[in-house]
Amino acid sequence: MSNSLTADAPVPFGRRLRRLMSDRPLIPLILLLVLLVVVLQILRPGIVNERWIANTIKFAIPLAILAGCQTMAMLTGGIDLSVSTSATMAAFIMATQVVNHDPSVAIAIALVPPVLIGLANGIGIGVFRVHPLIMTLGTSLIGSGFLQVYQRTVIATGTSVPPGLAWLGTGLTYGVPNALLLFVPVAGFILFLLNRTGFGRLLYAVGDNERAARLAGVAYWQVITALYVLSGLLSGIAGLLYVGLIKAPSLSLADPLMLPSVAAAVIGGTSIFGGRGGYTGTIVGALILTVLTTLLTILQMPEGARRILFGLIVLLVTAAYLRIIEDR
Repeated sequence: MSNSLTADAPVPFGRRLRRLMSDRPLIPLILLLVLLVVVLQILRPGIVNERWIANTIKFAIPLAILAGCQTMAMLTGGIDLSVSTSATMAAFIMATQVVNHDPSVAIAIALVPPVLIGLANGIGIGVFRVHPLIMTLGTSLIGSGFLQVYQRTVIATGTSVPPGLAWLGTGLTYGVPNALLLFVPVAGFILFLLNRTGFGRLLYAVGDNERAARLAGVAYWQVITALYVLSGLLSGIAGLLYVGLIKAPSLSLADPLMLPSVAAAVIGGTSIFGGRGGYTGTIVGALILTVLTTLLTILQMPEGARRILFGLIVLLVTAAYLRIIEDR
């Protein structure tokens, strides 16, 4: 009798809402994004228009690509603190090499260092078992030092951004950002890789239980090496796109995107402990952080206060979102 009454008892609305959000994790993210846009429109009426949407997408795309690298690394229980350095190296080397070479040759040369950094990360983490945090931090510092030495050798040549990259980074076609021509294939590739390939399943398996994956015959070092080489390549591509958007190559070009790339992945629902998450939520997370940056700029907050508030919002949003999906 008591069992029957318990089974027929109505489920509270709060629990049903929480279960809906845990089953559909994109819902709270999209609601948050819409809320931020509404607040932005209230604070600055008329700002939300086609031009603003296009600019927001343009600035969110490089962040979303770097956050994709973080998503894949975090699925294995790791992290990649070298993505901003890889992006900066690709952008700066391309901008200096294009002065003396064809843009396609300069781009090919510029993508070599990020791939080498990814290879070093993969070997260090996968073969020598260095913790990802330490390994990627070390290669980031080495890459930054290399870039400073390289700058001294090319200081007299100057820099230039090819018109093609500027068109891709800043241009619009019928109001649609040209950067989507690059981002849509990249995002489609990452989504396909994670959801439809054996390699993607291996990333989840390694992050969920590395020991069980090893016992099942997974070549851990090969998976990790391929992951970080891919991360280095995608970081380099993001850097090339970002310098086309900013049009001002520097030794710290992508540094401001480092921590937001991690935040976008975490806000998007990827667990830092591995084995759970996906790239769709990361894309929405990148949009949320881009809109949030615009909101803080409109409020004309001092840089220190902006960083404090930005950090608090990221922590609160991350804690709330992870609390929602914890029941999944």
